[in-house]
Amino acid sequence: MRRGVLGVTARTDPIVERLAFWGIPLAFGVMGLKLVAWWVTGSVALLSDGLESIVNVVAAFIAYFLIRYAARPADDDHQFGHHKAEYMSAVLEGALIIVAALLIVQEAWGELFAPKLLEAPVLGLGINAAAGVINLVWARVLIRVGRRHMSPALAADGHHIMSDVVTSAGVFIGLVLAVSTGYAILDPLLALAVAVNILYQGYKVISHSLGGLMDRAVTPEEEAAIRAAIKANSAGSLGVHDLRTRRAGAAAFIDFHLVVPADMPVAEAHEICDRLEDAIKEVIPGASLAIHVEPEGERAHGIKVKVEGTPN
Repeated sequence: MRRGVLGVTARTDPIVERLAFWGIPLAFGVMGLKLVAWWVTGSVALLSDGLESIVNVVAAFIAYFLIRYAARPADDDHQFGHHKAEYMSAVLEGALIIVAALLIVQEAWGELFAPKLLEAPVLGLGINAAAGVINLVWARVLIRVGRRHMSPALAADGHHIMSDVVTSAGVFIGLVLAVSTGYAILDPLLALAVAVNILYQGYKVISHSLGGLMDRAVTPEEEAAIRAAIKANSAGSLGVHDLRTRRAGAAAFIDFHLVVPADMPVAEAHEICDRLEDAIKEVIPGASLAIHVEPEGERAHGIKVKVEGTPN
């Protein structure tokens, strides 16, 4: 007998969608500041910083629309929900990051052989620093909320913007050195260093998101909480085995086999399942469970979980 809970509903975290929406005008504003900084200085390093901000704008649009799509409830064609759309957003963002890095390399390579000193460096660096501070605050908000609400798209956007902050800080320090020492070649060298950092960040975003698309299991801490909930709330059963989990954004899918006495009435087995379901959902909010009830005597397989009142 299989007792399943497959009515996957939409995630209702309005703060995630709200932050994703406001990320769009903010990305436009920061991009504008960085391009103005490049325009007044002519710095290829500041141009590289501005090019990454263009990627931020595109990524903000992608994140917003795919977060909204991921929040749609399950339907006939997607019976487990649309949660994985957020991983698609993160993969696309990682690809855009890599494109930005290649554009920066193209710009910096020509300047490497014909470097020139900056114009109006104080004004340009001041504008770029202001953009960096805005990004720092915003990135911290996105990462914190993305982790709390299990939104891979929002967290990926935050990590991308944080890499932009690190880039801006490095560019600022390097250009101050270039201006103070007169070594104009530091400008294109900084741009190439920025490109390498961006490539690395793009790789991290893509690799993490692909793990989600490949049905990565819940974290070890979450699995420990699931096991503890099963152990404390499975009185009346004889054992649990074949525990499997997978994470899809904010949703967690959990299934296992529950062994009961062969003569146990269906109603009693159902009561145990209800108790387990409530306990697991308390420690893993938004979890969807499928519990396979089987009579004693069946050959156990898969991952065993100790239950209350049974030996190790």
